[in-house]
Amino acid sequence: MSTDLLGLPLTTLDGTPTTLAELTGGGPALVVNVASRCGLTPQYAQLQELQQEYGSRGFTVVGVPCNQFAGQEPGTAEEIASFCSATYDVTFPLTAKLDVNGPHAHPLFQELTAVPDVAGEAGPVAWNFEKWLLSGTGDVVARFRPQTQPDSPEVRTAIEAQLTS
Repeated sequence: MSTDLLGLPLTTLDGTPTTLAELTGGGPALVVNVASRCGLTPQYAQLQELQQEYGSRGFTVVGVPCNQFAGQEPGTAEEIASFCSATYDVTFPLTAKLDVNGPHAHPLFQELTAVPDVAGEAGPVAWNFEKWLLSGTGDVVARFRPQTQPDSPEVRTAIEAQLTS
């Protein structure tokens, strides 16, 4: 799956065609489906902290807005960008809004949801702020459910292992 995953076509929030490889520059990445009006939205602050702490070492957070969970990301691309910048000073890349589950799920999430979490469970995205850690070669090395905080020891340990390998 690795190289293929990095080459899947995506679009940035501002409408620019891209791929995960271009967004991450070949380093490890944490792909997160995000939303602006969710009880978990404060995780943006921790995601930005991870980007600031590890970005100079080649790590990238990639936020993927999704409106499939109780309509909690209803905004336009401009509204999402403004919210993320003004509220959380987000500097990591955001893609255009995508479907992560169902018949119209983006191919990236068709692949990501096949990966099991620590409990051995694969399958659909449970809610906003589910996270997947990718190695620099695009292998999915960990899946963290929405309630797992981005700055938790298990997420940090997994990221640091990718930065030293």
